[in-house]
Amino acid sequence: MKKCVKVWKTCADYKFNWFSIVNVTEDKLRIVYVGRDIELRIISLLVRAQEISQEVVFVDLGSSDSTIELAEEFGCQVLNYGGQLNACDLAKFMAISSLSSGYSNLVILITQEWKLRELPVIVNRSREGWDIYFSFIKNEKAEKINEDDLVISSLEIDHLFLSSQGLLGLANSTELSTAMHFSSDFKVRVIESSGIVNLPQRESLASASRFAQLFYWMLETKHPLFLFGIPGIVLFILGYKLSGNVVDTFSELNSISIGVTLTTIAMTLIGLFAMMVAIILYIMGKQVEQIQSQYKWNNTDVKQHK
Repeated sequence: MKKCVKVWKTCADYKFNWFSIVNVTEDKLRIVYVGRDIELRIISLLVRAQEISQEVVFVDLGSSDSTIELAEEFGCQVLNYGGQLNACDLAKFMAISSLSSGYSNLVILITQEWKLRELPVIVNRSREGWDIYFSFIKNEKAEKINEDDLVISSLEIDHLFLSSQGLLGLANSTELSTAMHFSSDFKVRVIESSGIVNLPQRESLASASRFAQLFYWMLETKHPLFLFGIPGIVLFILGYKLSGNVVDTFSELNSISIGVTLTTIAMTLIGLFAMMVAIILYIMGKQVEQIQSQYKWNNTDVKQHK
């Protein structure tokens, strides 16, 4: 009987610990951009953040352009920060600000070097269950030391993830706090920022090459059979007819006869290739139409169910 009670107690403790971890990782995500004078980038940053988070906040460091106006017109909450730019002071500022509680916070410092393609990799930090995840920019002059011994307030921010509990913990820390100064209740990691991870990028039609635009136009207007099919058939027939006669016409081999023969063969091959391209593009166009119609049909069903 005692063994059963002991096992049940262990299972109960395990369940409690498991649920506490779930609460950390299931907080609503708030993305906090920190920067200044980014009027050319602010809208794209806010749009991308809105797609993957429940709330977006911009902490302005003293912009002199229209960054604040654009952010407010977008509907983003703007906070003006004039203190020292380090993790501890920024956490204290966020803790006493008008931001609502119950959110995990992903703080990203926007610089000229920071690229939007880094955002998906950084967002993964919010799914790893950390209370405090601090990625700092390496000082090239500094020697390699243990990250846990570094003073957090002395490090330059790259990005910072704080759970709702981690935000309060970092806000209550001192200027000399390191990762080792936090209690075992906090999952803390301080790590040097790694290089940019090259990911496959989605390219919009506006920035695509001219060939990609031509390809898209052919699919949309259903012209591949006309642009490639008809010329391909003409070239293939002419090349095929001429190639048989040209070989028998010349009685001796010279540069002219070889050139004419190769030209007719090239015409035949180009015509064959053009017909193949026309058929492939036509089939791909039909597949695109099928996918689009299926997508619209699914959306119609969803709206009807709602």
